[in-house]
Amino acid sequence: MRTLVIGDIHGGLKGLKELMLAMNVSHEDHLIFLGDYVDGWSESAQVIQYLIDLSITNDCVFIKGNHDVWCEDWLRTGEGETVWLMHGGKETVESYLGFSEEQKKLHLRFFEDMPLYHIDEASRLFVHAGFTSMHGVSHELDPRSFYFDRTLWEMALTMDSRIKKHSQLYPNRLKHYKEIYIGHTPTLRFGKSMPMQAINVWNMDTGAAFTGCLSGMDINTKKIFQSSVLKDLYPNELGRNT
Repeated sequence: MRTLVIGDIHGGLKGLKELMLAMNVSHEDHLIFLGDYVDGWSESAQVIQYLIDLSITNDCVFIKGNHDVWCEDWLRTGEGETVWLMHGGKETVESYLGFSEEQKKLHLRFFEDMPLYHIDEASRLFVHAGFTSMHGVSHELDPRSFYFDRTLWEMALTMDSRIKKHSQLYPNRLKHYKEIYIGHTPTLRFGKSMPMQAINVWNMDTGAAFTGCLSGMDINTKKIFQSSVLKDLYPNELGRNT
């Protein structure tokens, strides 16, 4: 059985389907998604339905991202935050046209059931953005850190790779976990189109919301899989996602 980790999707169902084919996913594969399933391209509601159906046939973990928090609030209240509507929420609302109230309730339950992080039996942490507590995720005081924090990734990027884990110079935040897998901060910001590794942190967000592709990885072999760039799959929507 493989364990496959998948980065931020942002409403790009075509990219997700391409990636699943590229990874040759079978029912034996364990799939861990790092959040931000919605907001961006035009098929956010369709992505959620696809993932719900996928969870019937596969062992899946769906981490909650900040865009998922916003969408969950809208599904619950019918009102969307202005910042959300300006960052892909409008397109997500439009994608739900034609969905029944019962379907929306099913999607709401799906969002509500999402964990903020996951730790596997090998002490690998999966979280959308990061965390701030030097004692680990179980001691985090503000749950919003799990889907908004960027300092974990910034810290990992600045570390000298020669510093070993047993060293006093190695940050306590990173010592608790064998590996940490995150999304949230597109690698495009650093001129990279592939997942990036810094110390024991892997960033799987390769900018599918913008001009990048959707990425997945076998966490044991570190083999990387990618879709086409999403702007080529949604050419008529390019203007709002660049």
